[in-house]
Amino acid sequence: MTAPPACQIDLSLTDDFSAGFAEEWLAQVLRLAVARAFPPDTAGQVSLLLTDDAAVRELNRAYRGLDETTDVLSFSPYHSGQWQGDTEPPPELNGSPVHWHDFILPPDAPPPLGEVIISCPQAQRQALAANRPLERELAWLIVHGVLHLAGYDHLEPAETAAMQAQEQAALAAIFPPPEVA
Repeated sequence: MTAPPACQIDLSLTDDFSAGFAEEWLAQVLRLAVARAFPPDTAGQVSLLLTDDAAVRELNRAYRGLDETTDVLSFSPYHSGQWQGDTEPPPELNGSPVHWHDFILPPDAPPPLGEVIISCPQAQRQALAANRPLERELAWLIVHGVLHLAGYDHLEPAETAAMQAQEQAALAAIFPPPEVA
């Protein structure tokens, strides 16, 4: 697994939710996901937070109107998310994304690409239910979240197919098939 050097990575692992994976591996998967989702010359900052169900549920309630745990949330400064609550979204979530230029950044800092937040307990449950290694589930969630940062979605069948094709290509780069001698 080789990754492009362009992206600045920030990893946050709350309460030891690294799921037993080295931060270097997580950063490498995140870089490969960014390389797949964004044009090759894209420079930027992306954050990955691995946390618990309660934190993800609260963010899902506040920013999507759904009071439930989900596996992955993505927050992009360029693409607004989908409010799915039964009530109107709060005025500050009027559907307009917050743009990176609204923040004060150091002059040499690349602009943010966004943040991916994963519930590790949910990832573990999904991996177990699908009888798949947690490593693969976590990599898929990272890729899925980063694709959302780049504007991919799965609301319509054509969007879903395009996103799934990108996911499969990224996972093939992360987990290349063994070479046959």
